[in-house]
This record gives sequence, structure tokens and C-alpha cells, in this order.
Amino acid sequence: MNGLRILVVGSGAREHALAWRLAGEDGVARVIVAPGNPLMRVLADVRSGVGADDFDALLRLCLDEHVDLVVVGPEAPLVAGLADRLRAAGVACFGPSAAAAQLEGSKSFAREVCRAAGVPMAKGRAFASAFAAIEYAAELGLPLVVKADGLAGGKGVTMCATLSEAERAIRVALEVGQSVVIERFLAGYEASVIAICDGTRALGLPVARDHKRLLEGDRGPNTGGMGAYSPLPEVDDARLADVMKTIFEPVLVHMAERGTPFRGALFAGLMLTDEGPRVLEFNARFGDPETQAILPRLVDPLWPLLLAAATGSLQGCGPITATSEATVALTLAADGYPATPRGNDEIRGIDEARQHGALVFGAGVASDDGGVLVTAGGRVLTVVGRGSDLAQAADAAYGSAELIDFAGKQLRRDIGRTPTQVSA
Repeated sequence: MNGLRILVVGSGAREHALAWRLAGEDGVARVIVAPGNPLMRVLADVRSGVGADDFDALLRLCLDEHVDLVVVGPEAPLVAGLADRLRAAGVACFGPSAAAAQLEGSKSFAREVCRAAGVPMAKGRAFASAFAAIEYAAELGLPLVVKADGLAGGKGVTMCATLSEAERAIRVALEVGQSVVIERFLAGYEASVIAICDGTRALGLPVARDHKRLLEGDRGPNTGGMGAYSPLPEVDDARLADVMKTIFEPVLVHMAERGTPFRGALFAGLMLTDEGPRVLEFNARFGDPETQAILPRLVDPLWPLLLAAATGSLQGCGPITATSEATVALTLAADGYPATPRGNDEIRGIDEARQHGALVFGAGVASDDGGVLVTAGGRVLTVVGRGSDLAQAADAAYGSAELIDFAGKQLRRDIGRTPTQVSA
């Protein structure tokens, strides 16, 4: 068989977008997704019985199907060492080692790396003691941010306006982890910058902005992400180049010096302040829902970049170019999300939304015993609209999202409508 055989690990909308992009590129013969979801079946070989945490089964799948490249979507398998396991068996994997993935797995480790690399972050510290953390919070001043020091699915950050709120957040964080990070509140514009890295080099993807809060105006509880858009009016090519030079390059140099080079997608959540960009967090993989907004804007094939990074040589690749088109990606969430999402509600209207011009990526979806598509998670679908500018893209996304229906459907109505100043 001519062409690459690629395995995408994961089951969400991010992985669906990756499979969609890769399956449509010249040079790719086959895309396999494990465990995937029912909406991926039209473009990929879905192996629903192989979980993202079943390293033995994933390796057997790679060897049996002669997989040329594995692309890991979610963070938990990376932090647990999936990339290490695959590489040890001779399988090319786009994703960092467990040691390098600690940039996401531990916020205190990320702060240590930034400090050593000279990369600016908000003033803050990590604590293992609630008493010491609360004492520091009072010293730092309000408002402030409390971060659980570990994987939290994008929901481990609490903005606190009072010391009593901070104390509650600190105690909750320490109930589920060994340490907690306290940081000064920053004001500015958020930006999600993702770079494809080979251990020493980084190529920046188009920039996006994610919205974590459940409700319009950045209100309500934190979620895994209620929508994203690209491009950002505040980040032109020159500003992106500066971010690559002042943030990504020093981090890659330091990680290599530690003996833990970063190969994969390095995500920097930034706050663009009056004093310059500041790192809010690192992720060790593609963002969700940012990926769904970014991939439709790429001009050149994605797979050569992923394979080059996985095998340690981006020399001669890039720069990554994007269309002038804008995209708006909307999360359609289940009733009760993010606390207790309801499941098993029938989903209708996806075909109509696609006929309307939208891309629709599945996340929390399943098929019932009768083959009917139903909700099966908090974030159910991502609907992506495209246009010549953000206003047109938002109109397209919302027009398509209205065609999709399931009981209790939740979505924000302000994604991509007007760029707003946010704080974290």
C-alpha cells in the first residue's frame, strides 16, 4: 500500500479534526482512530475497542497494521508514557515523552522550567501546605488565581476575588493533588499558541483564542473550552515570531539541556499584557477546541510536519502558512455540563449543518442499540464556521449550530463576535 498509515489516539473533537485533516491529504493512505467515535467512521478506521490508556493494545495495533506514525491527542496517555512505549518499539510517535509532558502534568514543573529558561510568567509559587499557600495568597494580594498542580481537563483554574474564595480553592486543589500553585492575576488578551516541535526547533501554527467559561461574557464555571476562533486581531506575524523567539525557543533549549527534549505539539496559553506576553500554562498536545479552529486554515499538508517532528528533524520544514479565511469553532455541550452532564439524548441535524457548510466534529457522542447517535459526554460536538472575516465565520457557525438539536443543548452566543479583554 502506497502512502502513510497513521493512527490517531483519542475520541474527541480534537482527534476527529486531526483525522479529518490527515485523511484528506495526499500521501496518506489510511487513518486509524482508537478508540474514536461513531462520527469518525466515514473517514477513518475506528477501533472502538482499543482505549487511549491501553498501551499494550495500541502497540499491537501499530505492529499489526504497520502504522507509520502515531498522533496522540489527549494529555493523560502522554503524561503516562505512551510516546516512550511506542518509540521504544520503533514506532514513530508525535507526542512528548512522559518526562517532557510534565510541562502540562505539573504546573510547578512548568514554572520551574520558565524560571530557568527566562520565560515570563505571572508572579507566583507552588505549595504543598494549605497554611503556607493561604498565607502567600494574603501576601500576594487580590484578585489572584489558584491552580491545581496536575491534569484537570482544562478546569483546574479558579479566579479568586476574596481570600475566602482563595482558601476554598486551595483546599479543594490539595484534596486532589500534592501541591497547588498561587499566581498573581493578569489582565490582557488571551491567546493560544501551538507549535510543532522536534526537540530543538518550533514551527508556530495559526494563533487562536479559546473561551473556557460556560457563559457569555466569560462568566460561569470553567469548562474544557466552549469555543475558539482564529485568527486574532492582536497577533500578527511579527508578534507570533516574537513569541516563538522569546517563549518557545528558550523552553525547548532548556528542556533539551535537561535531557528531556520536547517532541510534539507544545501549547502555550498566553496573556498578552501591556508589558508583553506572559505564560499562563503549557499543554503537551494540541488544544481542544483550538485545533478545530486552526486546522481548516492550514495551507500546506500537516502530516509531513508531524512525521518530521516525530523523527527529530524539522530542518527545511516551514514556515507554516495559513489562509486569510477566519474560523469560529463552537462547542455544543450537554445539559448539566460541566458539573453532571446528561447522556443518551438523541442528536439531530448534523447532516443539515454540514449541508449548510459547517464542519462538525464529534466529541461526547455514541450510538445506541438502534444505531441512533446520542450524547455521551459533556462536550458533545464542535461546529466550525468559515468566512472571509470573523463576523462571517461566526454567522456561519451559529447558523449551522442552530440546525443541530438535542435535549438541553448548551452553547455560548458570543464566540468570535467581538474580541473581548479577559483576565486570568
